[in-house]
Amino acid sequence: MTLKFGVILPGGTAREQLDQAVLAERAGWDGVFVWEAAYGVDAWSLLAAMAARTTRVRLGTMLTPLPWRRPWKVASQVATVDQLSGGRVVLGIGVGALTTDLPLTGEQTGLRERAAMMDEGIDLMRALWSGERSYHGAHYDYETDRDDLSDVVRPVQERIPIWVVAIWPRLKSMRRVLRCDGVIPGHEPSTEAVREMRAWLSAQGAPPTLDVLAEGETPADDGARATALVEPWAEAGCTWWMETRWEMPHHSPDRMAEIRARIAAGPPALSGSRS
Repeated sequence: MTLKFGVILPGGTAREQLDQAVLAERAGWDGVFVWEAAYGVDAWSLLAAMAARTTRVRLGTMLTPLPWRRPWKVASQVATVDQLSGGRVVLGIGVGALTTDLPLTGEQTGLRERAAMMDEGIDLMRALWSGERSYHGAHYDYETDRDDLSDVVRPVQERIPIWVVAIWPRLKSMRRVLRCDGVIPGHEPSTEAVREMRAWLSAQGAPPTLDVLAEGETPADDGARATALVEPWAEAGCTWWMETRWEMPHHSPDRMAEIRARIAAGPPALSGSRS
């Protein structure tokens, strides 16, 4: 499969990130992704604005901490952006990272509980997108007698891609990938680990179209170096390269200038595939 190139916007105001998305489409990137904060620029409002200002790039989150969100609300937001974008949305999900810089909001922190909530959340969202009106699980209950909403909010895509964080070779984590459409590898695996993971997924019946992500930084001013950094991941079986700039502070003037320069330079070239 051809490697696609996405850019994860590290931060900035809503206007700055919207302008960066427009610039990314103009510069040839294949996708633009934003992150969700407990309090911050709202990811789905931002993606809706991007949907109205772009025509080609994939749009999504990297990532949505699904156990800390109401899945029916996430399903509504995702379907809305899918409609506005003409079927270009991707939902990246994880259990939610526990770090010292997160605000204390009283959300569930137990890993087992968050994993179970994420599994149910996936099923509930899929049910709503397919037009079902009820879902009952250990963590979530949803019931409505309204059948008109299913038609109004039906996504454009027959199956909205869900990319989920998973850690190789933890099999319970990897089995979750088989219910989704892509994997966001945790713990920064090697290219050899990606090959092993891809082989295992294939042996379990995963379709060859299942997306596997890699992420990192490539230079804006050294095309040969950028190519050398991404090609091993393509050869290992990755389908997306995510350009990142995660170092703090995310929204300083220097960081905003850096990310704009990297976006404007366009994605790395692959030997024989891009000029």
